[in-house]
Amino acid sequence: MRIIICTILAVTYFVGSIAFGSTIPPAFAVPPSDEVDSVNVLVGNGGIAPSVTGGMIPSTAPPFAMTRWVAQTRRNYVSRTPYNWTADRISGFQGTRQPAIWMGESGSVGVVPGFAANGDGKNVKADFDARGMKKVDGTEILTPSYYSIELEDDVGGGGTVLVEQTATSRVGHLRFTFRPSLATFIPSLLVEMARPSITSSTPTNITFPIGDVTLSPTSNSSTPFEICGSNNERQDRIITPISIADKANKFKGYACAHFSSASTIISHGVIQNTTITPLAQSGSGPMLSAYVLFKSGGQREIVVDVRVGTSFISTDLARSHIFQETPAKATIENTARTVREAWIEKLGRIKVQGGTKVQRESFYTGIFHTLHYPSEQHESGMYFSGNDGEVHSAKESYTGYSIWDTFRAAWAWQIILAPERIPGMVTSMLADFKEAGRLPMWKNIVETNIMVGTHSDSLVAEAAVKGITGFDPELAWEAVSKNAFTPPFEDATVVYSDRQENVDFEARAGLSTDYGVEGKGWVANDIHSESASRTLDYAYDDFSAAMLARAIGKPEEVVQPLLQRSMQAPFTLWNNETGFIQARNADGSWAGDTAGFTEGDKWAYSFDIVQALPELIERRGGNASFVQSLDDHFNGGHNDHRNEPSHHIPYLYSLSGAAHRTQEVVRQIANTNYNNTPNGLSGNEDCGQMSAWYIFSALGFYPVNPASGEYAIGSPFFDKVSINLPPTAANQKERVLTITAEGASTKQYVKGLTVNGQKVEFPVITHKQIANGGEIVFEMSDSIEKWGNGVLN
Repeated sequence: MRIIICTILAVTYFVGSIAFGSTIPPAFAVPPSDEVDSVNVLVGNGGIAPSVTGGMIPSTAPPFAMTRWVAQTRRNYVSRTPYNWTADRISGFQGTRQPAIWMGESGSVGVVPGFAANGDGKNVKADFDARGMKKVDGTEILTPSYYSIELEDDVGGGGTVLVEQTATSRVGHLRFTFRPSLATFIPSLLVEMARPSITSSTPTNITFPIGDVTLSPTSNSSTPFEICGSNNERQDRIITPISIADKANKFKGYACAHFSSASTIISHGVIQNTTITPLAQSGSGPMLSAYVLFKSGGQREIVVDVRVGTSFISTDLARSHIFQETPAKATIENTARTVREAWIEKLGRIKVQGGTKVQRESFYTGIFHTLHYPSEQHESGMYFSGNDGEVHSAKESYTGYSIWDTFRAAWAWQIILAPERIPGMVTSMLADFKEAGRLPMWKNIVETNIMVGTHSDSLVAEAAVKGITGFDPELAWEAVSKNAFTPPFEDATVVYSDRQENVDFEARAGLSTDYGVEGKGWVANDIHSESASRTLDYAYDDFSAAMLARAIGKPEEVVQPLLQRSMQAPFTLWNNETGFIQARNADGSWAGDTAGFTEGDKWAYSFDIVQALPELIERRGGNASFVQSLDDHFNGGHNDHRNEPSHHIPYLYSLSGAAHRTQEVVRQIANTNYNNTPNGLSGNEDCGQMSAWYIFSALGFYPVNPASGEYAIGSPFFDKVSINLPPTAANQKERVLTITAEGASTKQYVKGLTVNGQKVEFPVITHKQIANGGEIVFEMSDSIEKWGNGVLN
């Protein structure tokens, strides 16, 4: 994540777990599911400052959806999401692909209800602020599969409209129930096909993106009135690697909107910038929308069903998705049920007993968050690649990889709960490698070079280590080894700073000039940005490459050089005089106490050598001294759970003879940094990593070193958790993993542990032990126990 610290106003509120101020209609609550109903989609929406309390939005869509739909309370852009729960007005409903608050939007489309005072369309409102309508208090309902709100035209006096929304992966399904205040007010719907480029709260460029729109009027009740078009919005385009920028700029977001009430449409038109052209059937340019007006007469209610298909390839595919994913006879209730069933398929696999309401809702909401991204980029057996500007055939393709964040625990969780997706996700990353020459770092339609390290190495290695098949191991090795041994373009002269424009694929900046030559072993701070973090990240990625090599059967003469570099490089930055990691310049001089860190400091990064923990403990003077340094870290207020470099640190107690401290600190962090309110995440969700920490911690174990295939033991939150593991290509049998910890709701200490009947003495278990189900049994205690607390030296 990229985080800006700001002041948070204290806000008093109450948010229910299912609906905000209203009750979900029974038709949208089937099939029944306590697990899905425990999700609070406002968690992480963050009051007035979502940049530091989650950055999440209450969108509707199934897991890993290509396009999510959300009410718009404000314009979204990099560092700002489209919905904030404190707002009292809504300006439309958006098909969004903004994967995280620090990333940009791509090819969005919006649908906006309103009322016109006459039938010529001259007063249809396209301006974002002018078209906003007031929320009717107590009517907003928010769930993973269904959203609704009643809006009032409090400015024009036109009446009210009930908006209902759900969405499949590629189709937004909305229903508008207009209630005009007078027969003279005419219901309208605006389809925003191209909005102005947004870089701040005020549009800064009205010449980009460019859109096109075509209207296909019909009065035939069996043929939908259609509005189709596209736009080339991609807010992250300025940081596209230069070698693929021209090809990536071929990207467009396509959309087709079908209106059910074609026979009641009395007029239509196009709005380009501020020019309204009634009855126009096409248009192009920036700031482009189309509108339709509906006959009201003496009717008390006018109901309009709208389905918006989306595509990265063509309007034809956008149209075909409507028929494939929301068949003509499917009502919005049918579509919402399909989406709810998709969430039940995942969340319903996990049953918990014990714990508090806050813990249960935080747990299930966390699972919900971890299944948003990466998002589907494939459609009808094809995908558009921004790497080469071409359409390729493939069963699966994905985008939205926040890898610097998610490699730590979110990926490990997806391996457990969504293993059927992992081969396609790895294959998708390998396709990026074939097309662009590099594995992704932070792919948002195309690569963005955001963050440091090549942690796709970790993702691929962890999948292989944990027995995932279905991808090309030799291609995987080719891609990962290129990261390890081939420096980026102009490595000696390009800084590769955060969001640096007009550079090529960043990969491992400093590999040729510093980290990988003459045994120096560090990235020089006076040549490259974030040098200390890069050095440690590259070392961990070398370890990952070694684990991949070993997992796919490469000889040890391939494995060992990578392992050696992974163990040696971090300690080239160890300052014996201070006892901390510190950045160095090319000549070996220390760069300063605060230089060279990515979203952390010397405290966090001095504990970030997970692949060489015994050596790190030895540097600290042994277990006792290491535990004391951990105490100094936490007691001194240095742990910043809002940022990912701190996430593994509580579990290092367990690996250094003081398991009881892990058990204490994990509970403290969970209680302080998570709850079931909009401010329920202390830091950016970052595609699920914040939640993944909570999920694993609630289960009682955490992947400190993901590529190792091991988990460090903590302290579970629930008395019992049963996980019905999904089938995989290698194992189609029903497999249940049961975690029992009687009394965990009130007892935080562990007295003993068994896995499948075998005693565990050292607080580590392996993925292999639980991959096929089984039983983990914690014996809990309300006081510190000897278990896991080895002899401190």
